[in-house]
Amino acid sequence: MNTTASLERLLNPRSVAIIGASDDPARIGGRPIASMRRLGYAGRILPVNPNRREVQGLQAWPSVDALPEVPDVAIVAVPSSQVLDVVKALGERGVPGAILFSAGFAEVGGAGVALQAELVATARRTGMRLLGPNSLGLVNLHTGFVGSFSSLAGIDNVSAGRVGVVSQSGAYGSHLVSTLVDSDVGLSNIVMTGNEADLTLGEIVRLMVDDPNTDVIALYSEGINDGDRLVEALKAARAARKPVVMMKVGRSEVGGAAAQSHTASIAGNDAVVDAVLEELGVVRAYTTEAMVDVVRLATRGVFPADNTLGVITVSGGAGVIVSDAAEEYGVPMPEMPTSAQARMLKMLPICAPRNPVDTTAQFINDPTLVKPFMEMMLTEGGYRSVLGFFSYAGTTAEVAPVLREQLAAMRAAYPDRLYVLVLRGPREVIRSYEAEGFSVFEDPSRAVAAIAAMGRFGRAFAMLPLAGAPQFGAVTLPAQTPSEAQSKALLAEAGIPSAPERACSSVETAVLAARGIGYPVVLKILSPDILHKSEIGGVLLDVRDETAVRSGFATLMERAGKAAPDARIEGVLVARQLSGGVECIMGINRDPVFGPIAMFGLGGVFVEVLKDVVFHRCPFGEDVAQTMIRSIKGAPLLLGARGRPVADIPALARTLSRLSAFAVAAGHRLQSIDLNPVFAMPLGEGAYAADAVIEINADAV
Repeated sequence: MNTTASLERLLNPRSVAIIGASDDPARIGGRPIASMRRLGYAGRILPVNPNRREVQGLQAWPSVDALPEVPDVAIVAVPSSQVLDVVKALGERGVPGAILFSAGFAEVGGAGVALQAELVATARRTGMRLLGPNSLGLVNLHTGFVGSFSSLAGIDNVSAGRVGVVSQSGAYGSHLVSTLVDSDVGLSNIVMTGNEADLTLGEIVRLMVDDPNTDVIALYSEGINDGDRLVEALKAARAARKPVVMMKVGRSEVGGAAAQSHTASIAGNDAVVDAVLEELGVVRAYTTEAMVDVVRLATRGVFPADNTLGVITVSGGAGVIVSDAAEEYGVPMPEMPTSAQARMLKMLPICAPRNPVDTTAQFINDPTLVKPFMEMMLTEGGYRSVLGFFSYAGTTAEVAPVLREQLAAMRAAYPDRLYVLVLRGPREVIRSYEAEGFSVFEDPSRAVAAIAAMGRFGRAFAMLPLAGAPQFGAVTLPAQTPSEAQSKALLAEAGIPSAPERACSSVETAVLAARGIGYPVVLKILSPDILHKSEIGGVLLDVRDETAVRSGFATLMERAGKAAPDARIEGVLVARQLSGGVECIMGINRDPVFGPIAMFGLGGVFVEVLKDVVFHRCPFGEDVAQTMIRSIKGAPLLLGARGRPVADIPALARTLSRLSAFAVAAGHRLQSIDLNPVFAMPLGEGAYAADAVIEINADAV
């Protein structure tokens, strides 16, 4: 059975069977029938109930086998102990997809995990796709199909629109939907994924991307089981210019544990989630309020990549609030040109014309000033987004009709701009502004946050293809975690340089090595079993002569023997001591959701305290690496701050990019790489790894 066709039928079925159908419209097995009839679903509804010949006025059938046709989708509303038999029967009839309301599977652990696995195996034998179990189901507002027992389908003011909602939590998803509905946001589809035993978050998001009735996607996630599929779906959304707003919870240790216990999925590293979402152009919301704000504004379909904000206000105080918020959210607010300011002052001598443009309370006496002022802001100021703060003054019976007409004329003349208003007043007046295409907020700071999000979408949609990552053949990793010297040798094959060094098994070879490398040198204990050498005093710096090499060699061997008596000691590593560079850190960690993730930051012993690091999925090219390097807070130290020499950022970026490609080529046995420090030498002098640790996952096959 074609999987794509199965998914399309799941969302837009021509016929639906309800297994466990109830005559009571308030019960789980009765709600979908009542809701579909109320919403005008045009497909055929086939109730299955062995004890009734009729359900809610519709003919019922005693079993799946007795159905007069093969439905496009089946809703399964029976106890968990009966679900497996129902899925077998549906598969034998050739039903392409089923929505499983029933709970009591992997989310409860124990026997539920095994039962869920058997359920999936049974469905896959016939190619049937499953939504759930433990799912609240789905709703298609455009067709009236309701494969859900949520009470949200009974909300009278749910209207068909362009926003698709995907949620791993049924209860929270319903809460989000009702909040969107209260904000007059029209919905296309609502899908609650449940346990994702078969159909995953990524597949459902891709379904929304491909749905012609969906323009904006609101996504709630507690854990991600299909990182690769989700990434591909989000890439497709970006390519289709469909904004995705995602609330990913489980940021705290307690929240992560709660999320995993709720959905039996992986919470993942939250900093990595942030980095991946930013890479893919997804706006992350941390509150329901923020989610609704961004979704609501995104439905306007204006995403200014070169976002600048112009503000017209009747309140100087509100202008300050907006300016503070714009700085916080990174939205530029350039001043109006001086020539335009002069004309504004000529029209209204008491105004403040810079930006924010403060018309003062004089606006109430003459609201027609808004049109010429705003036109100057759009044409001469060139603002891509305009926020008008009018509060109660903009909703009075005397002002509202004139102001609305003035603003509507500007929007008609300049439809490519983003228009946001801050108003207070009767709901019907607010709706009259929204009907003209303006998004209305009560809180100016929230309005600016949403405007900033539109700019982020715009930049993501406008992003040009980036240079590809370096290409390597397969990397052969050793059977066990390698020593530092072995790690550096592996990395050198990928073009990742380190300082000149030599592994020495005896004091005499160490003396010769130091003489050949040139003093001063660094001595480090060499053992695959001692990964963090500094913790046992296993690193000696500024070794300046032969006597110091001999005594240092003995000291390191003694310290290692005491600290790690069972460790395999291969000798001492003698390396050139680098100076004049900036210490950085690069690393790779295999994330359980998104695979190998690269990290960059300033290095040294305080890296775990300062946490001034950035992350990115592997692999990537040098342009991405440059962006990572320049985005850390400590970047000025690399760019010549306070008279420092400018670091060799191109060499640093080349090394970081090659490290990302090496991580992918090394395969799933690679657990992590730690290069700390990497010395970024002055421009033109390169970047060198002074220490390297590669960890192998011995359990990976």
